[in-house]
Amino acid sequence: MVDSDGQLFTIEGIAASLILLLTAYIVVNGTSVYTPGDTHISNTQLEVTGSDALAMMNTAPDGLTTKTPLQTFVEQGDSAGFSSMFLNIINNRTGSKPDGIQFLANVTYVRNDNTINSTFLSNSSRSLYGGEHAVHVSQWIIVEKRIPEDALVRKRAELVEVTLWRD
Repeated sequence: MVDSDGQLFTIEGIAASLILLLTAYIVVNGTSVYTPGDTHISNTQLEVTGSDALAMMNTAPDGLTTKTPLQTFVEQGDSAGFSSMFLNIINNRTGSKPDGIQFLANVTYVRNDNTINSTFLSNSSRSLYGGEHAVHVSQWIIVEKRIPEDALVRKRAELVEVTLWRD
């Protein structure tokens, strides 16, 4: 009752279905993109956290009539005050333990002889060793302070630069 034409159609159908399945498998596996790590996501989050912390510290409590905490820390060279406030802001979490973000902060300004000078402001307890993914954030501020080679107190723009990394 079975003739050779029926068997040929069955074999052809099975071969065609195997070819279609194999093609679908190759297409699905060939178009997927593998990323070795999503470090760019955590780096972006860390950068936003640091930038927001500096912006909060550079906001005056009553508008423009008083100095911001960031201006005060830089003018007075208060590294302990800066470190305490900055660490409280960036390591604040809703969980039971802090986030573990470390930092290194510098202040950069232009001297009277048009050279750029960068001075240490503050850092956290752990040094950057180079294996961590670090991000860089900065905030411009206006300070009234004396340049080391000048006797007058003048207003000038300074750049607070912070390098952040996670433990």
